[in-house]
Amino acid sequence: MPSQPFVTQLPVRFRDLDAFGHVNTAVHASYIEEARIAYFEQVVGVDLASVGTVVASLSVDYRQPVEFGDDLAVETVVSEIGTTSLRLDHELRVGGETVSTATVVLVHYDYESDEPEPVPDAWRAAIADFEGHTIE
Repeated sequence: MPSQPFVTQLPVRFRDLDAFGHVNTAVHASYIEEARIAYFEQVVGVDLASVGTVVASLSVDYRQPVEFGDDLAVETVVSEIGTTSLRLDHELRVGGETVSTATVVLVHYDYESDEPEPVPDAWRAAIADFEGHTIE
């Protein structure tokens, strides 16, 4: 685990709310996506829109509702790197309290060949450097 996780600060917008006045559960996936994009831009130096990646799996556990005006912090850690995939763990917090946790499996993908491809060594090195250890 890194000494300090990568943190993305996100505002909770009115449009994120459902009929009950709290953030709709599906919106958590958008928050996680924004955090993933920021992690790759700032840690790996990669614009995910310019490389092939697909989300193979997304799992979210909800603990507390999130409300309009809350300041949301999304902590992101890459906990595992396989041959063609990465596992990202996220903790969403409001005021220091965990409101949800999530795990995403992201596959590096070649759209021309329509097949997964190996995670680049440069990604592995940048992530290991940031996380402070080798990730298997």
